[in-house]
Amino acid sequence: VRERRARQIRDAGGLKVQGLQAFTAPVTVLTDASALRQAGTLVVAMKTLGTSAALAPLRHVQFDAALSLQNGAYKNDLLVDAFGRQVVLGALADASGELQADGSVLFTRNVLTLLGELEGGMSPRAEALAGALDAAGIRTRAVPDIVGREWSKFCGWAGYMTMAVVTRAVSWKVVTDEDGALLIARVVREMATLAASRGITLSDEALLPIVSMCAGTEQQAAAAVIERNAHMQATAPAHRMSSLQDFEAGRVLELEETVAVALAEARERGIRMPTLETLYHLCRALARIRFR
Repeated sequence: VRERRARQIRDAGGLKVQGLQAFTAPVTVLTDASALRQAGTLVVAMKTLGTSAALAPLRHVQFDAALSLQNGAYKNDLLVDAFGRQVVLGALADASGELQADGSVLFTRNVLTLLGELEGGMSPRAEALAGALDAAGIRTRAVPDIVGREWSKFCGWAGYMTMAVVTRAVSWKVVTDEDGALLIARVVREMATLAASRGITLSDEALLPIVSMCAGTEQQAAAAVIERNAHMQATAPAHRMSSLQDFEAGRVLELEETVAVALAEARERGIRMPTLETLYHLCRALARIRFR
């Protein structure tokens, strides 16, 4: 971590977590990546911004496995480039936290984290790692179709992420509003078309029931968004998408590394994505207006 973050963790006596669980855990903190030579598992959980630069000092490290919990569906390519395909696992997290000003972490959502082999199927290392994370309190399981699951999450996340910035509202208000749900549903259907052009099999077991939302009408898809999120006000009333946290903190949004890449690929494949394209440009405009 950076020196400022290292000081926060040391001063607090470890990593302090609040919210769904409350504890302080002693951890080893490094500010110089060259001090690390070998480790069991690398978990990449930073924003997608600057990932390649962050991984560069770790290329010498021998990892048994490396996985990314970042947003988007292009994150695994960076890990494969840095460590080789045989080391990399696919992963996604329907879990959230928020770094507070005092250095503590607000744990706000703990639904399910998934991981698995890029080539598909189950493996002992994926099952062992999933078991370790689950035993630590992060609900996790291994799956045989992780790439399809990652894309299924990306289809829903793209709508959630952009709508959070445009509305600047806590998550439950966006996803249970009729018009908000309709726009998210349209993004899902556009993104699913891109995934299908890649030959990727999507799943209903995701942030949203992606397959079902693409099979019916727009109105049925919007109703599915509301139904899937109906419990959010009760279970995660303070949850804010990380994109909204970034926007309100004046940080750069991870639009270019996620949504922009999908839009560029869609153009190359001749796929129209008018809703996502509009939300993308709205987010860019709002960010520039805020910085001015």
